[in-house]
Amino acid sequence: MAFEPQLRGLTAALAASLALLGTAHAGAPQVKTQAPGYYRLMVGEFEITALSDGTVALPVDKILMHTTPAKVAKAFAAQGIALPAETSVNGYLVNTGSKLVLVDTGAAGLFGPTLGKLVDNLKAAGYQPEQVDEIYITHFHPDHVGGLMNGEQLVFPNAVVRADQKDVDFWLSKTNFAAAPAEAKGFFQGAMASLNPYIAAGKFKPFDGDTELVPGVRSHASHGHTAGHNTYVIESQGQKLVLWGDLMHVGAVQFADPSITIQFDTDQKAAALQRKAAYADAAKNGYLVAAAHLSFPGIGRLRAEGKGYAWMPVNYSVPR
Repeated sequence: MAFEPQLRGLTAALAASLALLGTAHAGAPQVKTQAPGYYRLMVGEFEITALSDGTVALPVDKILMHTTPAKVAKAFAAQGIALPAETSVNGYLVNTGSKLVLVDTGAAGLFGPTLGKLVDNLKAAGYQPEQVDEIYITHFHPDHVGGLMNGEQLVFPNAVVRADQKDVDFWLSKTNFAAAPAEAKGFFQGAMASLNPYIAAGKFKPFDGDTELVPGVRSHASHGHTAGHNTYVIESQGQKLVLWGDLMHVGAVQFADPSITIQFDTDQKAAALQRKAAYADAAKNGYLVAAAHLSFPGIGRLRAEGKGYAWMPVNYSVPR
């Protein structure tokens, strides 16, 4: 037939294409990255953007206090989570409509190679570091202040940084640094390297305890985890979100038993009392809370359950 050569050629080409298609699928490399780490919701008229700085593996069974490694391991096993636990580090961006406020800045390079993603995620969320007006620090541990600096450069050149004077007095003290044990000196060095350049530039303004910082955003003294640890209360149109910082660390055990503390708590007794009071108030009044080390985005509500509490993470939604 006149068409036989063309038919044979078409058949061969089709077979070759199918073979190539099969090998292309089989040879596709695994990407092994997540989507950009930001999550958005509205609190009244305020836009809140949770920003992931990444995750870090913590041996929580070894660093939690007033419990045992076996009990911690059992609690994580019940949730199907392996130890050491992959732990989120979260910051939160608050757009009030007139001010852009960042609460905590992540670790940058101060806490290992798996963190330091907050600025990239801020950009992915549609903002630039130069747009941030104010930065509120819950406390001066490196995974909360490290993101202020990139080498010798201010990451947020137009922002005023604010934090509790008690943390300033403790972590920026050369006397306290000299007296600190060797394993704690890095915490002081990280705080000094991150905050002192903003102080030198006239861009640091401390406060003392409960203070309205901008309309709708105020600090609330929750000293215990550190000498000047603060939570931040966001309120708009009758809605409320409280940013807890490191008021808690490990949801798998500390919701059920808020008396459990962590080695990083400067004052174990005060930290536990602050956590118990915060849990009780959040459960009673039903407002949103967010914590720096709950699984990203770390936002939800609490419900009283027996002698402890249950965590109810926010339902995924698109802001409207």
